[in-house]
Amino acid sequence: MKVIQVGIGGMGNAWLKAVSRSDVVEFAGFVEISDEIAAVQVDAYNLNPATIFKSLPQALAALGPVDGIINVTPPQFHKDVTLAALDAGIPVLTEKPLAGTLADAQAMLAKANETGILLTVAQNYRCSAVARTVKKILDSGELGAIGAVDVRFFKGPHFGGFREEMRHPLIIDMAIHHFDMMRYFLDSSPASIYGRSWNPPWSWFSGDASAAVNMCFQNDIIATYTGSWVAQGVETPWNANWRFDCANGVLTIVDDRVYVQMLGEAMPPINLLSVERQGQDYLLHDFYEAVTSSQPTIAPAQDNIHTVEMVFAVVDACDTGQTIMLDK
Repeated sequence: MKVIQVGIGGMGNAWLKAVSRSDVVEFAGFVEISDEIAAVQVDAYNLNPATIFKSLPQALAALGPVDGIINVTPPQFHKDVTLAALDAGIPVLTEKPLAGTLADAQAMLAKANETGILLTVAQNYRCSAVARTVKKILDSGELGAIGAVDVRFFKGPHFGGFREEMRHPLIIDMAIHHFDMMRYFLDSSPASIYGRSWNPPWSWFSGDASAAVNMCFQNDIIATYTGSWVAQGVETPWNANWRFDCANGVLTIVDDRVYVQMLGEAMPPINLLSVERQGQDYLLHDFYEAVTSSQPTIAPAQDNIHTVEMVFAVVDACDTGQTIMLDK
């Protein structure tokens, strides 16, 4: 399966490495608007400069038919790249978020539905061994009904680039992973959302890098989320730390270890599922399977649109100070 990667700097590194490890996917070419980034990556990954183009139409004209597009551009450019690919009949695996705005995401979904061409989203946190272990336990029913979920995330990354200029960097670029995991774990989406966001005085982000959110899901489960991208210590893992309060006990994720305590019992760590692939490796193979054998992906746009709606409802709640109601 031959693919074009659009955007090879930043997060593009993860996809360059994932494709290089794959035995079923290979690069036909690349799109990169920055000459500086292109030159660096040519040296770093031994890329052929003749296969790097300034735009997707140029790449398609020069390279001929390809089997897929990996869209690793900043969110505000996802729509244009994706629509061009779908119009050309080419399946797309796009980095999250699906788009930089809800309207763009809806337009991308409409085009995917209109063309019948695959559009799937790189929600890589869903496919970690930790997430898949938790999902299996929750789906088994042994813990009984879930009453409440609490998620806490604290990191202090210095990315540089577009993230530090975003108005809601934590919510749109990071918490989207945790919100998507909530939907994945709970098999539901929020019915109402209330939240506050802020930017501490020491923040190196232009927009709000901290948030606290309360949600009521459609199945009446209450979820709370507290997060910051400007933590000055005692950081959590990227997966965050989680607590599920259930009828028959408690499940927690602490420092990427999963624990289950049934009523009146001890709380030993749970062995994680043994998985062949995680992260970008899983998503790339997932994309390959979908393109070559029509298998459903882990995060198709038709499902992921609800995560995007959730994210922008949190933004609206933080901006307005109001409780945002979502359609069931």
